[in-house]
This record gives sequence, structure tokens and C-alpha cells, in this order.
Amino acid sequence: MRRLAPKLPTEEVRDIRLRPGMTVEELLKQFRLCGGFVARELAVGREILEEMLGDGECLRFLSFPACVVATGLRGVLRDLIRHRLFDVVITTCGTLDHDLARVWRSYYHGSFYADDVELVERGVHRLGNVFIPKESYGLVLEEKMQKILSDIYREKRELSTKELVWEVGKRIEGEDRAEESIVYWCYKNQIPMFIPGITDGAVGSQLWLFWQTHRDFSINLFRDEQELCDLVFSAKRSGALVVGGGISKHHLLWWNQFREGLDYAVYVTTAVEYDGSLSGARPREAISWGKLRARARYVTIDGDATLILPLLVAGLYSE
Repeated sequence: MRRLAPKLPTEEVRDIRLRPGMTVEELLKQFRLCGGFVARELAVGREILEEMLGDGECLRFLSFPACVVATGLRGVLRDLIRHRLFDVVITTCGTLDHDLARVWRSYYHGSFYADDVELVERGVHRLGNVFIPKESYGLVLEEKMQKILSDIYREKRELSTKELVWEVGKRIEGEDRAEESIVYWCYKNQIPMFIPGITDGAVGSQLWLFWQTHRDFSINLFRDEQELCDLVFSAKRSGALVVGGGISKHHLLWWNQFREGLDYAVYVTTAVEYDGSLSGARPREAISWGKLRARARYVTIDGDATLILPLLVAGLYSE
């Protein structure tokens, strides 16, 4: 029996037409109608994100790595939480590091091509093209976190990572830059932030250091897992905006497999899939694991999140 040839698509590729004063919304519409390659995927991602955020019965997850919190993208992530567009955040310990350090100190523009030997001699860390003076990172975190942990200890001896984030957020409320903080808005809006790799960073080291003299102080990761379980199994639908990869992405997908997968997924990544890494794995691979439903709406947008994410979320909320 002769197989029928697939129907050819009928949607014509058009040329993008730019004009003075064009808004982001108008540009994204041009991407949807006229774009190719990543521009088209960005426009599709925007549509999926809008549908997910408009679904009142969808549990909305946001995951991201720490590195972007050292950049201006921190403000975009913070506002997603400030405007309550997401219900659950999953990230890494480094998010606490950079978010809290920038409440108390400043990071600076640098260069990918700086002399790193010279930088270390001057007491400067380089994160890509961001310069972080030592006093803006480890030193200030040790100074501030030991005081905060001592204050928490007077009230609680055991916390989940979600509870830790809220307790820290409560204690930075009076700081001049508190409202610039992701941690602060998770506390203020009572949005859970889960950090499965809580010891992998400067704040994690401060927790360990505090434990040296307070052996009855502990972080209970199982309490986080139970809360994630309760959230996932009570959700009618679930969706995620997944920035980057690593433990944040995996933990989000891992829990959603127990409810037969996400219903919506938008990935933003620079990672590739040929090495088998989870960071580069596409949504279609997640379907094979039951982490994404076969009929889910999904897209991967390849590119730097510091460029893609502001375009993706622009206009999703209003002041």
C-alpha cells in the first residue's frame, strides 16, 4: 500500500518589518509570523507561557541556576516572584549567595577577557564578565549570615530550605536593598523556594560553619521533599519555566514525573543534548521518562537567558 506524502505546511515565511518606536509586544508578534530559527521558538515560548500563567488550575514552577542572579537578570526573576506569576521556585545554593550578597554589596561590570591572574592578586572573582570583589561575596556573607543564623537559632533549631529562605527574607526586611532581593519576595509573598543542593555554595558553608558550634541545628531536606510531594499530587495540572539546567531543572522534572509529567514546559538553555546531559536534554526526552506528558505544550529556546528571558516575560505583568 502506497504511503501518502505528508501535507505541506501552508503558513508562509514573511519578512520581519522593524519600525521606529516598535514595542516588545509588536516585535514578538513579528517573530511569531515572520521569524525563523530561535526567534520563532521564542514567540512560541511566549504563547505557551501565557497559556500556562492563565491556567488557574496549573501549579507553576520556576527553576534557574545561580549564575544569572549575579547579573541584571536577577531583577526579571525577582519580579516574576514579586508579581506572583509562579507558585514554586527551585534553584541552587548559589542563588542565595548572589542574591543576598547584592543586598549588602555591589557587583561590577567586567570582561570575559580580563587577566585572571591579575584579578586574583587584586582580590576580585570573575563570573563570566561580572567582577565580584572578595569583600562583596564570601566576607560579607560570613559577617551577615552568622548573625542571621544566630537569630534564627533562638527560635528554631531545625528548618527546611524553604523555611530557611523565608526566615532569612524576614530578617533582611529592613535593609535598604531588600526589595531588590529574590529571597525577600519569596518570604513576602510566601512563595516556597526549594534548594536541594543547599550545602553547595557560600551560604551552605556558613550553615556548616554555624553547625560547628550549634550541633543541634539542622536543615531537614525531607521536609522540603514532603512539601513538594504534597504540592505536586494536589495539582490538577503543572507547568514550568526552566532556565538553564543542573539540579534545579532535574529536581523539578523528577517530582513532576510522579504525576505523569508537566502539562506545559518552556526551556531556555545554551546546553547541547549530544553529550547526554540533563542540562541539554530537550523536552521530548523528558516525555520518555514521564517527566513531561506526551500531549504537553512545550518548546526549547536556545540562547543566553540574560537576553532571552527579558523578551520572553516582558509585558506579562503590569505595575
